[in-house]
Amino acid sequence: MITSDTTNFKLLELASEKQGIKIETEGFFTPDGNVTQAAPSLLEILSYRAQYQPNKQAYIFLQNGEADLTTSITYAELDKRARVIASYLQSYRGERALLLYPSGLEFITAFFGCLYAGVVAVPIYPPKHNQKLYRLLSIVNDAQAKVALTTTSILSDIEKRWEEEAELSHLNWVATDTIETNYQDFILKSVTPENLAFLQYTSGSTGMPKGVIISHGNLMHNEQMIQQAFGHTADTIVVGWLPFYHDMGLIGNVLQPLYLGKPAILMSFVTFLQKPIRWLQAISRYKATTSGGPNFAYDLCLKKIKPEQLAELDLSSWEVAFTGAEPVNAQTLEEFARYFAPCGFRNEAFYPCYGMAETTLFVSGGLKQAKPIIRQVDGTALLENKVVNPTQKDQEVRAIVGCGRPWLGQKIAIANPESKTQCLEGEVGEIWVSGASVAQGYWRKPQQTEATFNAYLLDTGEGPFLRTGDLGFLLDGELFVTGRLKDVIIIQGQNYYPQDIELTVENSHPALRPNCGAAFTLDFKGSEQLVIVQEVERSYIRNLDVREIAGNIIEAVGAEHSLQVYATVLVKTGSIPKTSSGKIRRRACRAEFLSGSLNVVEDWSQNPLGKIKFRNLHSDVESLLEKVKTAKIIHNYKSSFL
Repeated sequence: MITSDTTNFKLLELASEKQGIKIETEGFFTPDGNVTQAAPSLLEILSYRAQYQPNKQAYIFLQNGEADLTTSITYAELDKRARVIASYLQSYRGERALLLYPSGLEFITAFFGCLYAGVVAVPIYPPKHNQKLYRLLSIVNDAQAKVALTTTSILSDIEKRWEEEAELSHLNWVATDTIETNYQDFILKSVTPENLAFLQYTSGSTGMPKGVIISHGNLMHNEQMIQQAFGHTADTIVVGWLPFYHDMGLIGNVLQPLYLGKPAILMSFVTFLQKPIRWLQAISRYKATTSGGPNFAYDLCLKKIKPEQLAELDLSSWEVAFTGAEPVNAQTLEEFARYFAPCGFRNEAFYPCYGMAETTLFVSGGLKQAKPIIRQVDGTALLENKVVNPTQKDQEVRAIVGCGRPWLGQKIAIANPESKTQCLEGEVGEIWVSGASVAQGYWRKPQQTEATFNAYLLDTGEGPFLRTGDLGFLLDGELFVTGRLKDVIIIQGQNYYPQDIELTVENSHPALRPNCGAAFTLDFKGSEQLVIVQEVERSYIRNLDVREIAGNIIEAVGAEHSLQVYATVLVKTGSIPKTSSGKIRRRACRAEFLSGSLNVVEDWSQNPLGKIKFRNLHSDVESLLEKVKTAKIIHNYKSSFL
């Protein structure tokens, strides 16, 4: 093992002892500041960098996503500001603190301030103006937070609203950009790998927000695993735009660079969405080696970046273009690599990976600079949980992208979700994960924790495993993710993956937004019927030809999946329920469909009476019933759906 300079370590230990903490640094850092093994926590790493790399830039934030307006912070400045916030928070040690910040340096200093103070950070994106506070209130109640940290500008807006909500009235609201505490009086207390670092709230694709308990040990193991799997070195440069309240944005783009001792170039999620080229421009300008996001980000670049803009991009430095957090589309990888090849992008840079909040972040990934592994399988057999190579030209073929293998002692098992026995290689089952990155459970939810985090294989007794709720299979050690267990659509005894149907729908007409549709079923007269909810591109809303769009959807779904679409609902841009990582929340979408709370542009139903076009389906159902009193189908429709 490489050891660090003994004199430097002694100085660090003496300085740390004055602040009330004994840091065992031997073996944690190389002379140039690289971490050689998992330190107890990020606190030791930040303390080290603040003392021995004080003037080195830690983060550069592109205020508008471009180079003309930037702010930055050094390790010494970050450490000092974090200690100022920690000094203020000392009396809240052990309590939960909401972090309501837009992406920016204020969030980062507040997060480390919480770590220093022993306060459990709860990152959450501040609600938009006039946005309902439902998610915020549910997290406040679940976390039992005592303090909320934010900026002066956000606080002035929220103060006008939180007085009306009893759940928020007990919170102590603090604008951290106004704190002027003497940080030199702050006493840093030691932490262990078992200590709780923060709560990572996830709504998931199927349920209410749950606080995932992330320990300091979870964080350090996952950061070390990411470093190894991504092949990060002293030359790594990270560019990122993912939201900081999301696991991939926080742990991948904010904490991994600190772990490496390398600066991170960051921008906000909104600036990326407004002009996706800003992301690639930043990679080009700063010669970034690692950057990525969900599949939709690459799709958005393909759609929004014009051919004449390619000349200004140099993507030859990009070594790890990670893609995860949602299903990885083989076609997207192929088209992106081809389109941006003139800019120096190489297909080998793509790094499909798999992870989730319950595993801190990263679970599996491939080898750096290896081409993505794509398997062509018989789509019909896959619906029967079998992995079969296509043998005939007329077979339905599905291309599935491999998400690599586990690293650093983690283990993946594929289990039959009903019998809880291990599946054979090449057989589809639920993905189970064990290892040091698996979180401690759900905050204040012992029953869900037991069911999700403490699974054992009944045939081998091996465990405990985390039950991910995702479906997939292993082939030659490679993990292939096929869908979500609870989202599988079953019609007339046949299984269908909703994401396959959703892809068919979005490709059926240019007015339909990619990655913004939900397919689910509802019981109607004792049988499951397919419902499509799909966002419309904003530019098409005024002159929407709903008859043409609905016809295209019905025809495409019928041709590719042999399914009849019972109802199609076109909704406004940006209104479909999604998780913080951009996954479609199908169950929430179904619930909004049933309650009539979708932001509807047009609705279309297919039923035995023929095509009935209806706008604002649920609000107008009574008048519709009045017009068609003799149609029993409508009475059944009302009783089944409402």
